[in-house]
Amino acid sequence: MVFLLKSDNLWNIIAVDISGRHPINDRYYIVCAAVAVTVSADNIEKIKQIKIKPFRCGSAPEVTDIVQIIEYTVKEIEFEGTIITEQGDLFNKPERIAASMFSCDFKYQESLGERRAIEIAHHVSFSARNALIKEGIA
Repeated sequence: MVFLLKSDNLWNIIAVDISGRHPINDRYYIVCAAVAVTVSADNIEKIKQIKIKPFRCGSAPEVTDIVQIIEYTVKEIEFEGTIITEQGDLFNKPERIAASMFSCDFKYQESLGERRAIEIAHHVSFSARNALIKEGIA
């Protein structure tokens, strides 16, 4: 029999996901979702706040554009925490290079708790973008 023990080690993160790096009618309609959470190594303990921001771009966003989009969205979160993304959101740049572009703490997801938080951010950004497109706002 295997027993899983819950760790009391909790930390604050802001999980971020970007949806929309593919053009619609020659324009890019991007939605960034930032989810402020407290996580343990393997779980989400509490969701504190969620922010969603839409962006329009005339050309394909570059990594510096994505960093600006993330920072603009996260600055409205009233919560201290390290920004966490998937490596692919920043064009698979090495973590040390990506972190150097941010003005706050940043890292790529490592733990299962961080992964689960990014999954929530993904569902929020993807659903929000689809809803805005369906309503003709994009």
